[in-house]
Amino acid sequence: MAEMKSKAYGTISYANKLILAPMVRVGTLPMRLLALDYGADIVYCEELIDWKLLRSVRRENEVLGTVDYIDKSDGTVVFRTCQREKSHVVFQIGTCDPERALKVAKLVENDVAGIDVNMGCPKEFSVKGGMGSALLTQPKKAQEILRILVQGVKIPITCKIRILHDLESTVELCKQLADCGIAAIAVHGRTKDERPRHMNHNDFIRAVSQSVNIPVIANGGSKEIERYEDIAKFREETGCSSVMLARAAQWNCSIFRPEGLLPLDDVIAAYLCYAVDYDNAPANSKYCVQNMLRELQETPRGKKFLEAQTLQQMCSLWGLSEYCSKKQLEFKESGLQDRHAVVPVLLEPQLKKRKIGTEGATDDIVEMQCSFLRSLYTSDVDLPKTKLLNWARVRGLKHPTYTTQQEDKLFKSVVTLDGKKYSSSYWEKNKRRAEQGAALVCLCAVGVVDIRTLTRDGSIR
Repeated sequence: MAEMKSKAYGTISYANKLILAPMVRVGTLPMRLLALDYGADIVYCEELIDWKLLRSVRRENEVLGTVDYIDKSDGTVVFRTCQREKSHVVFQIGTCDPERALKVAKLVENDVAGIDVNMGCPKEFSVKGGMGSALLTQPKKAQEILRILVQGVKIPITCKIRILHDLESTVELCKQLADCGIAAIAVHGRTKDERPRHMNHNDFIRAVSQSVNIPVIANGGSKEIERYEDIAKFREETGCSSVMLARAAQWNCSIFRPEGLLPLDDVIAAYLCYAVDYDNAPANSKYCVQNMLRELQETPRGKKFLEAQTLQQMCSLWGLSEYCSKKQLEFKESGLQDRHAVVPVLLEPQLKKRKIGTEGATDDIVEMQCSFLRSLYTSDVDLPKTKLLNWARVRGLKHPTYTTQQEDKLFKSVVTLDGKKYSSSYWEKNKRRAEQGAALVCLCAVGVVDIRTLTRDGSIR
């Protein structure tokens, strides 16, 4: 079995391992850490497109104890990792260009244990961009990407593929890829046109395993894996020493436990704790828990969960409200920048005074951390702009006026009312949201909304 030396972390072996598969929107830090807790040896992050990483900046987050790669265009966290997983996490790239792939690999190589090239994703976005399963029909380009990565970085390189329509072509492709010097190859036993309802072609994976001299990681068996013991059966049927799990782990991550599955409530609670600990985006956390709940979304608690918008609301349904509140207070006191507090360009600190209107004029602006969350307003009458307009009319004041500035793809508005200016400290993704955020600040400042009732993410309790 081939192994590759890593100057930074020693040797990472892909033989005899249990592996969390790369899953879109699921393979973020909380799920990866949970999988390691339950017994996974290696965890893959979700596929991340090369150009998205290349427009990001690396930041060490001292409050969370993480390394963050932040998109410079909108301030979102593209990839977050931590010391706990440093020798276990594999970074999966979506790419069709050797040079871009190498730039990304060199950007992250000191923060991860390995690099994987996605050559199996059948999604239209990937295929049209020449990535994912499109590379299966371009073996020379696939080989070029792998060779450049193997030669250019100090950590192991792998790839993940889907099988071709015939066994002989599949084996031949895998031989060509293995000859590039990669440390392992993961094989999903379905073609790019097949879906989970189709049977996994375990015989194809076995044939590949018998034909190459590097570890082959078997993937695609979740349909038959309901408990830990089933992993051994899948391993035996495919002839592989290592097994990669996707949906089985997504549904209940404790599938990796030799002692057996834990109750789903315990798993969800553990996941939410990690989501809180690492300030995971509420939308991503909600998506992951929804995939665990599945049909339980129709239960009374499941329906309440679907209505939840914040981590606080989600945690309260599993008895973690106090834990979440305490953690978020600690973050705030430690100076953690809120995920909505996006500043364009180089993420520089915002000024409390800004130039507004004519060149050279500087005005004081009342600024608060209030983010407009549309889902919290069931009626247009309750929207901050509408409420502020009505409030001004009743008092005989001139209508509020809005001035909006745009930087990169982000917007910030200032509302002027009765000679005073108000603005949210958050940059928003469109002008309409920015104006609503400014109106919300004004409502708080004039006492229509009590600032003490605002949660950390800017929503109203």
